[in-house]
Amino acid sequence: MSKKWVYLFEEGDASMKYVLGGKGANLAEMSKMGLPVPGGFTITTDACNEYNRLGGKLPEGLMDQVREAMTHVEKTMSRNFGAVVDPLLVSVRSGAAFSMPGMMDTILNLGLNRQTLLGLADATNNPRFAYDANRRFIMMFGDVVLDIPKSRFEKVLAQHKQRLGVKLDTQVGSAAMQEVCNDYLALVLKETGQGFPGDPWKQLEMAIEAVFKSWNNERAKIYRKREEIPDDLG
Repeated sequence: MSKKWVYLFEEGDASMKYVLGGKGANLAEMSKMGLPVPGGFTITTDACNEYNRLGGKLPEGLMDQVREAMTHVEKTMSRNFGAVVDPLLVSVRSGAAFSMPGMMDTILNLGLNRQTLLGLADATNNPRFAYDANRRFIMMFGDVVLDIPKSRFEKVLAQHKQRLGVKLDTQVGSAAMQEVCNDYLALVLKETGQGFPGDPWKQLEMAIEAVFKSWNNERAKIYRKREEIPDDLG
């Protein structure tokens, strides 16, 4: 039987911070208390350590368990991941047994692509909101997963604001925000030689790997050394 790498929020509790990280353990505890926590699941710290032990390879069975857990989340949220109509979007967040604020990486709005973007616009009746959510997702994914500095994306947005004669992001309208998204995608293609991944499941797998890798980024290692946090917790 495969090792359990994934816990639904309702399967854990506050005592499991070394397994689920502080954030995951507290979300589990709040779920047990009946607080309105959205559906979700936590990948264990052991999975992160196993990824590192395998030299940067996801543990066997992990993504199968992720898919199974996502099915449960879809039922809880009454939305489907990757669906064209009213799509389920997810955040991929880091967490450790001890708080390490800002040291590891997070990706929001994951699951957006050209099709789900239109579904989000229809569901919210707000195309501008959908394009702005997509802009933020491309930038975070580009920075965290694809190693494209966030400043490159910010420069593109600044150029559009200058062209439009506006100072605030909120002053960039729907059509212009769509152009920003297209330019972001063009930037990804230029920097990586590959198009932005459109398959939500591929996005999710790449994001999980990126968060695992962020355990050993330079700022996280320096922070752990300063705070005397062990390096082998995951």
